[in-house]
Amino acid sequence: MEDAVFLGGGGPDYGTKQGLSLKYANRHGLIAGATGTGKTVTLQILAEGFSAAGVPVFMSDIKGDLSGLARAGSETHKLHAPFTERAATIGFADYTYAAFPVTFWDLFGEQGHPVRTTVSEMGPLLLSQLLDLSEPQEGILNIAFRLADEEGLPLLDLKDLQALLIWIGENASALSLRYGNVASSSIGAIQRRLLVLENQGGTNLFGEPALALSDLMRCDADGRGMVNILASDKLMGAPKLYATFLLWLLSELFEELPEVGDPDKPKLVFFFDEAHLLFDDAPKALVDKVEQVARLIRSKGVGVYFVTQNPADVPDDILGQLGNRVQHALRAFTAKDRKELRMAAQTYRENTAFDTEAAIREVGVGEAVTSMLQKKGVPGIVERTLIRPPSSQLGPITPEERAEVMASSDMAGKYDQPLDRTSAFEILRDRAAKAAAEAARAEEQAEEAETPAARDFNAGRRYSGTRVTRSTSRATRSSTSFGDQMTKMVVKELTGTTGRRIVRGILGGLFKGR
Repeated sequence: MEDAVFLGGGGPDYGTKQGLSLKYANRHGLIAGATGTGKTVTLQILAEGFSAAGVPVFMSDIKGDLSGLARAGSETHKLHAPFTERAATIGFADYTYAAFPVTFWDLFGEQGHPVRTTVSEMGPLLLSQLLDLSEPQEGILNIAFRLADEEGLPLLDLKDLQALLIWIGENASALSLRYGNVASSSIGAIQRRLLVLENQGGTNLFGEPALALSDLMRCDADGRGMVNILASDKLMGAPKLYATFLLWLLSELFEELPEVGDPDKPKLVFFFDEAHLLFDDAPKALVDKVEQVARLIRSKGVGVYFVTQNPADVPDDILGQLGNRVQHALRAFTAKDRKELRMAAQTYRENTAFDTEAAIREVGVGEAVTSMLQKKGVPGIVERTLIRPPSSQLGPITPEERAEVMASSDMAGKYDQPLDRTSAFEILRDRAAKAAAEAARAEEQAEEAETPAARDFNAGRRYSGTRVTRSTSRATRSSTSFGDQMTKMVVKELTGTTGRRIVRGILGGLFKGR
C-alpha cells in the first residue's frame, strides 16, 4: 500500500487490504488485547512497516521477542507454510523475508548500548513520581532543584542529589526562613528512597554522557528508519523506573523537537508497552502531563502508540486522543470484563456486517478488530483484520547475534564509558574541605599571634579545671547524697543493739587493760 503501513486483510474473505496511513500516523494509537492474542507480532509488523517507509521507531522489548527484527525470517521456520498461506489469503503478493536496521539499548548496559539522562533533565515532578514521595517530600525536592540552579550546582547523577540533600539538612534553619519548613525527617525519607532506587539499578540511568534524542531518529544508508529496541525484561523488575524513563523520553521529545504541523509521515513513532504501569496509582499532575504530551506532541511529528491488555487501562482523556486502533481479543469471564468489553466495542465506528462486541470476543490469534484514521482524520469503519505475517525473524535472536549487531552499530563506543565531570557532589565536597582548612588555618594564626604571657594565661585557663555541667552537678549531688546516707547508716548501726554491744566490748577491753 502506498503511503501506508500494510496491516493485513479485512472483509468477509480477508481480501480487502487494511493499512495505517502515514499522514495520520502521528495521531497516536492503541494496541490492546489479552495475553497470547498476538500483540507482539502486531508490534513487529508495525515496526517493519514504519522502518520501510523511512520512519524511525522506538519500542521496549518486554520478553525479548522483538530482537528478531534484526534478522530475516527463514524458510526453514516451522511457521513458513502458514505464513505464506496467510500472505496469499490477504493478497500480500510481494511477501519476502527481510531484516531491518536495529539499535539495541539497555539502561543496565548489558543487552544494548547504555541509556542515561541527568537528574536535572529528569526534573522534580518525574523524580518524585519515581521515588513515590509525599507532598512535603516533593516540596523539599523542589527546593533542592531551585538551590542547585541558584548555587550553580549541576545535578548529574544520584550522588549529586544525595550530597545536596545533606547540605540542605545542615543548613535547614537558614533555608526554612526562605522556603518554609525543611524537616530532617523528610530529607531522611528521600535519602532512603534514593537508596532503594540505587538497589534497583537507578544509578545506571543517571549520569553522562546523556542520551541524544537525535540518535533515536536515524535512518540507515538505504533510507530505512532505525528500529530502536529497549531491552526491558530486567527493567520490568522495577516498574516505576520503567514507566518514568519512558515518560521522561516522551517529555524530552516534546520539549526539544520543533513544530512541524502535519507532516506526510512521522519523524518518530513511539510504542509504550505495558502502558498501564504509567497510570497505576499515578497522581493527577502526572496524568495531566501525559495528556498534555499526547495532545501536543502530534504537532512535533511524533506518534505515540500505547500497548496494553485492556483499553480501560488508559484514562479516558488520553484514550480519546488515540485515533488508530488495533484491538486483539478480550476475554470476558466476569461481569466487569463484560462491561469493559462492551465499552471497548462502543468506541468504534459501527460496521453493519458484524457485531463489534462479538468480534472482539471471538477473533483468534493473529486476528484483530481494527479502525484507522482516514481522510481528514475521520475514524474508519471497524473491520475484522487478519494480521499480515512478519518479514523478520519471529522470536528472539541469540546473544551472539545481539552482540554482533551492537558491535556493528553507529552507537558502538559512544555511550559505553560513563563520564564523571565536576558537579554538585565535587563542588560541595571541595567547599567543605576548603572551609575546614580555613578554620584550621585561622586557629593556627590566632595561636601564633598570641604573646607568651597570653598563651600561658590561656593555657592555664584552658586546663586549670573542668567546667561544671548539668551532668557533673547532678553527679556531685548524687555522690554527696550517697556519702550522707552511708554516714547515717553507720550512726544508726552504732546506736542500735549491735552497736552498743561493740562499744561495750571495746570499753571492757580498755578497762581490763588498766
